[in-house]
Amino acid sequence: MSAARRVVAAGAALLAIAGAGAIRPVAAQVAGVDVLRYRFAIDLPRRGSEIAVRATLTVARERAVRELPLDLLAPMRVADAEVGCVRPRRVLAEHDGRVVRIPLPAARAARDTVCVTLRYAGAPRDGLIISTDSAGRWQAFGDNWPDRARHWLATVDHPSDKAPVEFVVDAPAGRRVVANGTERGLASLLGGRQRTTWAIDEPIPTYLMVIAAAPLVEHPLGATACGAGEGGSCVLQSVFTAPEQASAMPGRFAAAGDVVQYFARTVGPFPFPQLQHLQSSTRFGGMENAGAIFYADRLFRTPDGVSVGLIAHETAHQWFGDAVTERAWGHLWLSEGFATYFAALYTAHAVGDSAFQADREAIRDAVRQSAVTAARPVLDTAQAELVQLLNTNSYQKGGFVLHMLRQEVGDRAFFAAVRAYHAAHRHGTAMTDDLRAAMEREAGRDLRWFFDQWLTRPGLVEGQVTWRHDAEAQALVVTVVQDGRFPPYRFPLTVGVTLPDGTRRLVTVPVPAAREATIVADLHLSQAPRAVEVDPRADLLHALRVP
Repeated sequence: MSAARRVVAAGAALLAIAGAGAIRPVAAQVAGVDVLRYRFAIDLPRRGSEIAVRATLTVARERAVRELPLDLLAPMRVADAEVGCVRPRRVLAEHDGRVVRIPLPAARAARDTVCVTLRYAGAPRDGLIISTDSAGRWQAFGDNWPDRARHWLATVDHPSDKAPVEFVVDAPAGRRVVANGTERGLASLLGGRQRTTWAIDEPIPTYLMVIAAAPLVEHPLGATACGAGEGGSCVLQSVFTAPEQASAMPGRFAAAGDVVQYFARTVGPFPFPQLQHLQSSTRFGGMENAGAIFYADRLFRTPDGVSVGLIAHETAHQWFGDAVTERAWGHLWLSEGFATYFAALYTAHAVGDSAFQADREAIRDAVRQSAVTAARPVLDTAQAELVQLLNTNSYQKGGFVLHMLRQEVGDRAFFAAVRAYHAAHRHGTAMTDDLRAAMEREAGRDLRWFFDQWLTRPGLVEGQVTWRHDAEAQALVVTVVQDGRFPPYRFPLTVGVTLPDGTRRLVTVPVPAAREATIVADLHLSQAPRAVEVDPRADLLHALRVP
């Protein structure tokens, strides 16, 4: 999703809709079950919200598993279920309005594969957003984050269980259907309807499995970022908009090829066959659905709505969040923090270091002002309301922690570790310790202290910095007093020293994890500095006072 400064309001709206009693994952991380593939045949109406779905799952299960629970919320009504890959037989599925429980036959081995087909229908209350656009035209857009797929898709609705997905969508003619992956088929049906098949062969989490069915117009961007795809291929990209916005395209999307090229060069090949950008009805500013990014409709109706920064943020998610997915929700920073920082890195690439520093200063200011950051850690495994994770910890603080990690280990080790981490967990899942292990291997030293102090405790560095000139030693003496509520931090502190002649020097001193520390920086200063500035390059998350 788009950077928190654009998303918090949408997140608050979602929280109001979900309510304090939002339903938590029930069938999440089903023991002994691994979904290998989903296929959803969906019949969409010409008007109204009633849909019919035939869901087929291929599932690997351990011998002891005799029942498959799938998340599916009322008012979806289950019609029937079948089990079997070759000669399926009908079984009695139980649906309590939250979970469908499908009985399975006895396994023939310690681990075997079963096929399950479930037919159901209803008017989804969420997840698949059915509406009419400003011209009164019927449209439908998937909008699943965080665990809203269960409103219309029968799934193990948790990011730990990723799988490829195929969508076969029957829709009224005049509605363009777009989904994850690539279009595999298009056929005319009786009654002025059309069947469109899309599929993605790479495993993705359920929160990224979406369709769009709307009067969309395609604007091909062509074969972009050649050499950035798998095997050195190009990456096909298109923008889909309402007809009224067609004349404004490609607009800011002209940069989409360079964005993909930069991230591929920095991290690794683009992880999916192609990339679509869609004007949609998502509740968020942008939603990073794998291979099919949805942007809020309203952004296309203002000149500065879809920014290059937003495109970069959502595109970075294709690597972080989509290809490498956080295995547990409390580690959301592995998705949003990476997207936030890598969007800022793209700013540095495209605009320059001054703009990159301005981004860091804005991020740091957001963290300083955040009540959430002051009260909760980035690794917030105790947060039960998933939408509350859309906060400055997951986005801004998580992104800035990556910048400080880069300063700690150096560019070579940092980017080598990011590439290794991504390659090791590509099309799988990861936890924060996986990133730490990659960084430690490349840096050649223990970094547990860094990850612990920045990710497992609330807040940031707080305290006071004073300095004096030691004329005899020709040195700058810096004293740091940390007076925050939490244990003191260990960090490098950069100070900018303005000399009497107006020239400026930067010096970085190591500050230990102590309540008070005095550090002597031998700068060969024969005269006292005119001024000393703390953290002039915005490289540290701090609220340090300088008298």
